[in-house]
Amino acid sequence: MAKTLKRAAAFTALARALTAGARGGPSVGQRLGALPRMFGAVRRGEYDGGMRLALMAAATVYVVSPIDAVPEAFVFLFGLIDDAVAVTWLAGAVLAETDRFLEWERTNPRVVVK
Repeated sequence: MAKTLKRAAAFTALARALTAGARGGPSVGQRLGALPRMFGAVRRGEYDGGMRLALMAAATVYVVSPIDAVPEAFVFLFGLIDDAVAVTWLAGAVLAETDRFLEWERTNPRVVVK
């Protein structure tokens, strides 16, 4: 049941994020541009998204890993379905997390000390 709810949340976040640009939300380009800043903020300990970034990195490794080619060779349909679910979750997670990060940036102005 929990997996179903997580998948539903990921699909919902993906749908919201894809339509956000048309409704005045951040564009995909703005979201992709926020990724390096988000990684830096997590590394510096300013932003709390470290675990989510680790999960997204693990999903990326799972999708691009050559070891994942084995299920496609033996059980073609299952191999494609698990990749599709992983990519969909990853896209939704990236879009949701960049949306959260951009909101965090707007509400937490930086003070630069020289």
